[in-house]
Amino acid sequence: MAYARFLALAALALAAHAQEWRYYGGDAGGMKYSPLKQIDRSNVGRLKVAWTFHTGDVSDGSQYPQRSAFEATPLMVDNVLYLSTPFSRLLALEAETGGRIWAFDPKINKQEPTNLFINRGVAYWSDGRQKRIFLGTLDGRLFSIDAVTGEPDRQFHAAGFIDLTKDAPGTATSRRYGMTSPPAVYKDLVICGSMVSDGEPQGPSGDVRAFDARTGELRWRFHTVPHKGEFGNQTWEGDSWKGRGGINAWSLLSVDEQRGIVFLPLTSPATDFYGGDRKGANLFGDSLVALDANTGKRLWHFQTVHHNLWDYDLPAQPSLVTVRRAGRPVAAVAQITKTGFVFLFDRETGKPLFDILEKQFPASEIPGEEAWATQPVPVKPPPFARQGMTREELTSVTPESRAFCGKLVEGAVFGGLFTPIGLKPTVLFPGTNGGANWGGGSFDPETQTLYVNSMDVGMLYRMVPRPEGSLIPYRPAGSGTPNSRFWDPNLLPCQQPPWGHLTAINLDRGEFRWRSVLGAVDELVARGLPPTGTSNIGGSIVTAGGLVFIGATNDSRFRAFDKDTGKEMWTYKLPASAHATPMTYRGGKSGRQFVVIASGGGNKYNRTYSDTLVAFALE
Repeated sequence: MAYARFLALAALALAAHAQEWRYYGGDAGGMKYSPLKQIDRSNVGRLKVAWTFHTGDVSDGSQYPQRSAFEATPLMVDNVLYLSTPFSRLLALEAETGGRIWAFDPKINKQEPTNLFINRGVAYWSDGRQKRIFLGTLDGRLFSIDAVTGEPDRQFHAAGFIDLTKDAPGTATSRRYGMTSPPAVYKDLVICGSMVSDGEPQGPSGDVRAFDARTGELRWRFHTVPHKGEFGNQTWEGDSWKGRGGINAWSLLSVDEQRGIVFLPLTSPATDFYGGDRKGANLFGDSLVALDANTGKRLWHFQTVHHNLWDYDLPAQPSLVTVRRAGRPVAAVAQITKTGFVFLFDRETGKPLFDILEKQFPASEIPGEEAWATQPVPVKPPPFARQGMTREELTSVTPESRAFCGKLVEGAVFGGLFTPIGLKPTVLFPGTNGGANWGGGSFDPETQTLYVNSMDVGMLYRMVPRPEGSLIPYRPAGSGTPNSRFWDPNLLPCQQPPWGHLTAINLDRGEFRWRSVLGAVDELVARGLPPTGTSNIGGSIVTAGGLVFIGATNDSRFRAFDKDTGKEMWTYKLPASAHATPMTYRGGKSGRQFVVIASGGGNKYNRTYSDTLVAFALE
């Protein structure tokens, strides 16, 4: 009888959690799936704004040296939203009204130069008695905040926070170290990645660390650059591993709570465009690494790019999914990449579920560089992003754009994927933001379908000598367009559209179910052109109501697609582009399903900035 009561209570708890959004990706494995279906294909057209909230944290670069990127996805626990802002502040909001409950400000130095003001979200932990929100900050601190009061937990490392820079070898005040994505939580461990510099070969360590959720005590550390005597150290020539920067997990980690495995999407070694001083394959650079979440011990790994020379780091949270093989369910992990590939592995063994070939690619012409001769290419699924172009594919959407882009590529080399950047300008596809980026994919467990948004915005780079006496002899030089991307001054890509897609991939078969153009340039539509797609940053979610919700696009739109057909079912014009991933939950009081998205604009793609969190519900 007691056991039956326990099962009933457990079922109720699971049902309650299904109404919430307790993890950045919906669950610890980052599926970004919700079983809610109050909003469905038949009524999504009736979605209206339920409430909006302004964080007040926005920068266009005029007051502070950097601009803001509102990339956060809130959590919803016990009818409270927990939202981080670009300035690393933490807000608690009423889930049904958007009213502020409390705010916590870690008071980062906003005059300190960095890439962008970014904070993508927070993590929730509870032991059934205590409830804590873990907040990583842009300046490298990890806070434990009481979820009820908004006050730091003074039992956590004595002050309520850990200064992560104090135990990161190679960290110096002139070298940026911080957190831009939330940590992962497993049992009583808080597992942290980091943002580090990749512009100089020596720099802060990208090691992944686990801390006790109650005390802040360091429990384990994984060396992302293997030390002497450790597995993988032999993939670095000589002592080139020592003090090496990069190879960090700036994006999101995933946890298989049942099996006790944490999955790390690791990034490029520094520097990310020249590797003559780090000859070798350079493990664990650009590798998906599976660790024992209790100990930090490596279980298996797969390197997606050998000796990276293109900044093709792993940007997306690994998606823990279940697929079918020979009629049986297989626990798998899907890793989405900037290069446009999806790699699919058995979660426990690391065995590829589709064949992966090592294909030959060109050598580098840069003196001292030794590009790796082969790179891994999965047989399935097919690539979801452009991996090269010809001169004949130059844009013609406007005469002005074609003329500008035509002049830009005079004397340029049009290579394909993994063509090393040479002394002449080299057209690089995908560009350094993908393909796919940190938005990753969403997975529908009903149909084994992975939904991936991607953009086709290339780069135009060449390698130029550094000043005499530099640590390395070469650096990349861009084209002179905004952010050195392969687009015109109006940020219209220099190749023929489409420039953005949403792709549905059946992971059982490794085949596309459908592809839809994602995004529109209003000025071109007004000229009579069909939607071209746009650059996009952020991700999607999928619901049992048969819908895929996505912002991301550089056109200030929030959209819902039919998950089975790819038909656009609903669209809403936001105050600014939503370069974020949405979330959804059921209000505990009203029973209404809400869908929430951060509308911040700016980022690297436009000049309209906002601080607006928008919640939608049925009328």
